[in-house]
Amino acid sequence: MTTGAQGGNEAVSGSRRLMLLLAAAMFVLVVDTSLMNVSISAVITDLDTTASGVQSAIALEALVSAAFILINSKVGDLIGRKRAYVLGLLAYAIGALAMTLAQSLTAIIIFWAIIGGLGASLLLPAMQSLIHGNFSGSAQTQAYAMVGAAAAIAAAIGPLLGGFVTTYLSWRVGFGLEVLIIAIVLSQIGLVKDVPYTGDRQVDVVGAILSVIGMGGVVLGILVWQEGGEFVGLLMVLGAVALWLLARWLIRRKREQQVTLLDPDLFRHPTFTAGVTGQMMQQVALGGAMIALPLFLQMTLEYDALEAGLSLAPLSLTMFAAALVAGRRAGGRRPAAIIRMGFVLVSIGIAVIIPFVPRVDSGWYLVVPLAVTGSGLGLLVSQLNNYTLAPVEEERVSEAAGVNSAAGSFGLSFGLAMAGGLMLAALSFSFTHMTENSEVIPAAEQQQIAKVLEHDAEVMSNSQLEKRITGQPAAVEAEVVSINNDARNRSLQIALLVPLLAGLIGIGNSLRMLRLPDRKPSAPLEGMDLG
Repeated sequence: MTTGAQGGNEAVSGSRRLMLLLAAAMFVLVVDTSLMNVSISAVITDLDTTASGVQSAIALEALVSAAFILINSKVGDLIGRKRAYVLGLLAYAIGALAMTLAQSLTAIIIFWAIIGGLGASLLLPAMQSLIHGNFSGSAQTQAYAMVGAAAAIAAAIGPLLGGFVTTYLSWRVGFGLEVLIIAIVLSQIGLVKDVPYTGDRQVDVVGAILSVIGMGGVVLGILVWQEGGEFVGLLMVLGAVALWLLARWLIRRKREQQVTLLDPDLFRHPTFTAGVTGQMMQQVALGGAMIALPLFLQMTLEYDALEAGLSLAPLSLTMFAAALVAGRRAGGRRPAAIIRMGFVLVSIGIAVIIPFVPRVDSGWYLVVPLAVTGSGLGLLVSQLNNYTLAPVEEERVSEAAGVNSAAGSFGLSFGLAMAGGLMLAALSFSFTHMTENSEVIPAAEQQQIAKVLEHDAEVMSNSQLEKRITGQPAAVEAEVVSINNDARNRSLQIALLVPLLAGLIGIGNSLRMLRLPDRKPSAPLEGMDLG
């Protein structure tokens, strides 16, 4: 009896340790982007690059993860979920290590955005399968809850942690800590039991290619436009056509009873379709806000990383608190009604922030609207996952969760790219227009400044600009700084229209949800959508 009890205690201890390790891996995935957001100014200075370049890297990382998550879910099935989990962690570690050593933006794009993004797309579906296969009953529910809580905590404290590390140590130290955590997780990989795949091993190659071209083309088109490149329209049209062809291809393959990248019948559930749309709009809103707000704090108010992190804390902390409270105390309220309220609060919060941008000189003025926005996002986080997956049969929940994660990641990358692209386009137009109409700047210099900005627009603080225009008459320098201040703030306001519009579309989509009957989940769904 004693030996059996001891063995049982060891099993429980091992299970809890495995839960903690999986939660640590999820914590790293989520906190990673927060580090980049609050460190934008420091990265720009250290690497002698531009805000648009860093924005592009952040959007590209989210895009790669979204574009390959469905494919890499199948790759994980074929090579083994445990192996996919290890490869995903190693790829993410390579990206984080590159951030600690990188001397150029190119290294960040290759190793952090592309290799790290591929790692995330391998890791997330593999982690979901491993949790499902390594735990059962109440332990499985606890594991999902612990991993989900780790993601929520990382989102809440990420800006604060990143701001502290960047200000008092270095932004590179934060990514070095990520490598250390991943090394600890991998050192205990023996605790993970592989989960064999018994399904069809055929691969829908055409569907996989179309999905990458579709999502990649749309967002890459925006990123190319943001950087002033060519063939923008061609890339976006190519992406849109590929997505349309993907839909037709999946329907045809399903009709012929062939293997499909994803089951198109999932979208026959109006609740699932409305939920995926809501998930996408939530992430578009979050992506747009997390590009514009850190830039406002670091470029307009010239805050350091810690001050920026503290200023964003009302958003992240209320998001965490609202998700926790709403998840536990929703009571008899309809999920669709809570989702509608979430999008209403997001829209109100962003709408209040927009006119504040050119008028405030402290982050304190943003505390209330950021708290309102965060509360709205928290309500959405608490309900959208369960609402979306509720109509799906138990044996297909994992596949549906993967689609939901891909939609969310695509929405995040689209929001990041679109807000950044609109911001730089508005900056270039505003600066050029105001420069050409200035009565202080000489006509010859007006044309030179306008030409440079048209091809190389970037968000700069007044201090950064003052270092670049030395040697000009005092009146001209003051005029250029004034124009930069006005144009930058106007461009940030336009960027914030992206999350505002996403919130308004979300409200419209939630009204559709209210007309649909509520569905009870066919299986416990806590933490199923890990992405």
